[in-house]
Amino acid sequence: MTGAPTLRVRRVYDPPHPDDGARVLVDRLWPRGVSKDRAHLTLWLKDIAPSTALREWFDHDPAKWGGFQDRYRAELEANPAAVAQIMALAAQGPVTLLYGARDTQHNEAVVLAAWLEDHNRR
Repeated sequence: MTGAPTLRVRRVYDPPHPDDGARVLVDRLWPRGVSKDRAHLTLWLKDIAPSTALREWFDHDPAKWGGFQDRYRAELEANPAAVAQIMALAAQGPVTLLYGARDTQHNEAVVLAAWLEDHNRR
C-alpha cells in the first residue's frame, strides 16, 4: 500500500527539524552564508531547479508568479530523471524541499511540492 509522499517546504536557513526526513536542496545556486554542515542535506538536486533563464526572468517578482508557475511546471514535465530522484526518496519517507529565497510563498520549492502532489495523484 502506498500513500501520498509526505512533502514539506522549508528555508535552508531554518534549523533542521526531527521530522524533516530527507532534506533536499532544490536551488540551482548554493545559498549564501550556509555551510554544507549546517544545511544537513541528504541531496542537492540542482537539476530539478528552474532553469537559469526562468530563474532570471522571474527574479522573485510576485507579479510574475503565475507565469513562473506555468513555465516551471512545464520544465518539470520535461525532466523525468530529476523528478524520479525526488519520488524515490519520497517512497522511503518524508522529504523536505529546501530553498534559499526570502519569499516563503513565491519560490520554486512551493511550486515543486504542489506539482509533485498533483503528479502523485495521476
